[in-house]
Amino acid sequence: MPSRETAMAFVNQVLRGDHVEAIRDWYAEDASMQENQDAPRVGRDVLMAGEAQMLARQAEVKTELVSPVVVDGDRVAIHWRFTFTSKKGHVNSFEEIAWQEWRGDKVWREVFFYDPGQVRRPS
Repeated sequence: MPSRETAMAFVNQVLRGDHVEAIRDWYAEDASMQENQDAPRVGRDVLMAGEAQMLARQAEVKTELVSPVVVDGDRVAIHWRFTFTSKKGHVNSFEEIAWQEWRGDKVWREVFFYDPGQVRRPS
């Protein structure tokens, strides 16, 4: 179970923009991520590759912590706001709740809850 300090060290790495590195440093080898009710993606290497691909499509990603992080045993809830600027200059901002289950000091399972209507495709 993570301490509050451990969870905040993870959050601060993400806030610095070290998204792929945060997965490398804080996720278990067999970790999974799941978007809303989609099928989970499994394996730290898979998660890192997917994050790197998403970031490569952007000119800039701004990450904000919207609410205090909640740590309750092996569960952590994080309220994020992401603002993406595409390489064509389109800006899209959305909020999500990341619901994490940790094993020791590593994220093992993570589900993202958000309104998919926030994710707009430029016309």
